[in-house]
Amino acid sequence: MRKVLLALITIMGLVYIFLIPEEPVGIKIAFKLVPMMLIILYAATNTSLVTPLYKKIVLIGLAVSMVADAAIYWFMAGLATFFFAHVFYIAAFRTARRQSVPLIAAIPLILYGIFMVFWIAVPQIASGEMVLGVAIVAYMAVILLMGWEAIRTRLPLVIIGALLFICSDSFLAINRFVTPLPGRDALVMITYYAAQVFFAASIGSRYVKVGPEKEATIPR
Repeated sequence: MRKVLLALITIMGLVYIFLIPEEPVGIKIAFKLVPMMLIILYAATNTSLVTPLYKKIVLIGLAVSMVADAAIYWFMAGLATFFFAHVFYIAAFRTARRQSVPLIAAIPLILYGIFMVFWIAVPQIASGEMVLGVAIVAYMAVILLMGWEAIRTRLPLVIIGALLFICSDSFLAINRFVTPLPGRDALVMITYYAAQVFFAASIGSRYVKVGPEKEATIPR
């Protein structure tokens, strides 16, 4: 069943990205939501092996993300909705956290966040778009916190999903505020759908003993 769902997610994602025209917008949005519906179904059919709450909160995050997929056509509404989706993902990842991670691991995320703020948010503020600039800073902060909490889970599927999500949002921001990217839809949506699939699949991750005092995580 899950393999069939993964195949359907892939097919419908590619159909949306490469075959559905921009107009009419209603049809475009409808096809955009189909892969997310399938991803939610895929997550729902996965047995939770992390914590009792993890699956429930991830499902909420996926559902909020699906709402955001439609709302993003009104940019600020979509940005705010995705903000709350990341809040749910952060909450889920915190339930799965097992061991401390050296703070040095956060340095790449911090440096990347600073770079993106100065490249994208600061010019918006300087041009008088104060609300938009502050919103971009807030969103950057929450998605990087989501990435950090993903790293702290030490669950490979979660970490890969978080990094893909950061890539997707970065492509979107660069395309919108800096310069048009060739193949923008493919860059943004393939990394986005993949990120959500990894989050859904992480529900079936489990911890296994690899030594007398160590644990590792593997996907189910």
